[in-house]
Amino acid sequence: MRHTDTLIIGAGPAGLAVAGRLARMDIPYLLLEKGDRVGESWHGHYERVCLHTVKEQSDLPHWPMPAHYPTYVPRLDLIAYWEDYIRHMGIAPLFGQEVRSIRRENGRWVATTNTDVFTAERVVVATGYNRVPNMPQWPGQERFKGVLMHSRDYRNADAFAGKRVLLVGIGNTGAELALDLHEKGALPFISVRGPVNFIRRDVAGRPAQKTAILLGKLPAWAYDFIARQVQKWTVGDLTPYGLPPSPYAPSEQLRRFGKVPVIDIGTIDLIKQRKVMIVPDIQQLNENSVTFKDGRTEPFDAVIACTGYRASVEDFVENAQPLLNERGYPRSLWFDDEAHRGLYFCGFSTPLSGILRNIKMDSEKIAGHVRGAFGVISDF
Repeated sequence: MRHTDTLIIGAGPAGLAVAGRLARMDIPYLLLEKGDRVGESWHGHYERVCLHTVKEQSDLPHWPMPAHYPTYVPRLDLIAYWEDYIRHMGIAPLFGQEVRSIRRENGRWVATTNTDVFTAERVVVATGYNRVPNMPQWPGQERFKGVLMHSRDYRNADAFAGKRVLLVGIGNTGAELALDLHEKGALPFISVRGPVNFIRRDVAGRPAQKTAILLGKLPAWAYDFIARQVQKWTVGDLTPYGLPPSPYAPSEQLRRFGKVPVIDIGTIDLIKQRKVMIVPDIQQLNENSVTFKDGRTEPFDAVIACTGYRASVEDFVENAQPLLNERGYPRSLWFDDEAHRGLYFCGFSTPLSGILRNIKMDSEKIAGHVRGAFGVISDF
């Protein structure tokens, strides 16, 4: 059994941000990671994935990204930056430590991993909002003879050249996989259940993130009005292509429902050119085809579920359910009731102004709270 002041769970960007701040403050901590590398999930993402946020708003505390990096950092460059970060900040994650349970016991937190037991005064859960793949079940899928997979297992489009591929869901992953598939000679279709909000990643050469940061200073009604007008101007009406407009501005949709709009890097144009086809929700899978809820049946060689992930912190954090909102995300960065005192959450919010930017800001708040509990008065 090992004891530390603060235990951080997860060596992705949120865990690294908190570790970097605590390291700068000389507060003892241990960082646990279930994989054998920092940013483990990013190593397995599809190859073309790239940040939608600008590099100067996507870095970690106390260590800017290299000047030679492009505005939107590719996956491998981002991983390299995180690996440089732990060396620069002196962070030494304990790898191969998958946390099975976290519970409150005798005024301390006890974390049990696959091999060890750790105790701590405080625990920072930084496992992220996309920890567990959400894989739907469709009638007839056991009969389907083609490829059936979750987007988590997609790497590139090489194996799908010349094939008809149905992507289920048009979030950022579904939209980008459609682009990837088209560029490699596949025939992509996207199954959509309802209205979708698109925003262009760049408008007139200006990154959407920078605009979102600026608009975030306005009252919500003003932000929503401007966002809707910009969307009409840059995206247009996609109803003729099978995508009815959302009744909510992108900013309002995120604020009300926590649903991030699709940040477009080229899929909209392919949809308008009918090179990516939109189809309705699935009714059932057949041996070599899919029947949709409008009655039509289309042949497909592969079905890829781009249906997102769940945070599922309740799977390993004891008594976590009361702390979660309707989407399964923690309602606060920390909780002061006796049962949950010393329990923190970082990396579970998805603002339009950028997830990584928000992680950096939230890690500062968490570190400040830990500093107060630890009695440290130095700057960080």
